[in-house]
Amino acid sequence: MVSPRRRVIMSGGLTVGVSAMRPLDVLVVPGFALTPALDLDAALADLRPEVAAIRSQAVSGGAVVSICVGAFLAAEAGLLDGREATTSWLFADRLARRYPDVKVCPERLVVTDRGVTTTAAFSAMYDFALQLIREQDGPGVARSTARVALVDDARTTQAPYVDPALLPVAGSEFSRGVKRWLDRNLGSRYDLSTLAAAFHVSTRTMLRRFGEEAGQSPLAYVQSARVRRARHLLETTDRTVARIAADLGYTDASTFSAVFARHTGRRPRDYRAMFRRAPTEPVGDIPHEPGTR
Repeated sequence: MVSPRRRVIMSGGLTVGVSAMRPLDVLVVPGFALTPALDLDAALADLRPEVAAIRSQAVSGGAVVSICVGAFLAAEAGLLDGREATTSWLFADRLARRYPDVKVCPERLVVTDRGVTTTAAFSAMYDFALQLIREQDGPGVARSTARVALVDDARTTQAPYVDPALLPVAGSEFSRGVKRWLDRNLGSRYDLSTLAAAFHVSTRTMLRRFGEEAGQSPLAYVQSARVRRARHLLETTDRTVARIAADLGYTDASTFSAVFARHTGRRPRDYRAMFRRAPTEPVGDIPHEPGTR
């Protein structure tokens, strides 16, 4: 562990021992405690020594890898300008807004562009490690490593993990009202004229105002909301895919499956197999041998 500082205190208060900065084959940049309320300008100003060290590593020809929101440090160092990059889906939009010259790919787990690698949320460090092993020692060694470490070596996208309910709500009162109306009518056939009439505007005005405020069309929102609801039903119920599709207003289950796969990167049945969890037995119901408690 290297640092431009003599002492490093982690966000939990633990002090870690570090070595002085030096040229490295690969510099891995960790994330930091990024929260919605954080003054990012002030936080990055406090991290100027780290940003300078990252820039120096790149100038010397060494590879740089960022984990999760470490991408903000790499971007602050100027390493991501004109490059493709990723970070946690939760902060991808914030990264794109702050650094417009970066081509943010929010669905990607690992992105390498001309010697600079960025990864998604912190568990994506395993995906990067497997990629590094695959490049250096071949797919067989990477596959064996994944098996020993109990790591999924087939992940390619963040999409199945995205929970839109955790993202900041975009738009103003008009678009939020439209979203609430659409949420209440997910099982009904989408009709732009009916939607516009419910808000006493023309279809043209509906598309313009909602698009300006929400950054997407009402139809795109309906599809994402239906997928969000379908994910919940696939995770928590035994309803068939056809039943879920019908409940969400789709007359054709294959059309629903295609929309679901486009948003999550997985077909509904594959998603259920990945995320379905059996109910956990209450602790008090765990059987005990006679005489033990």
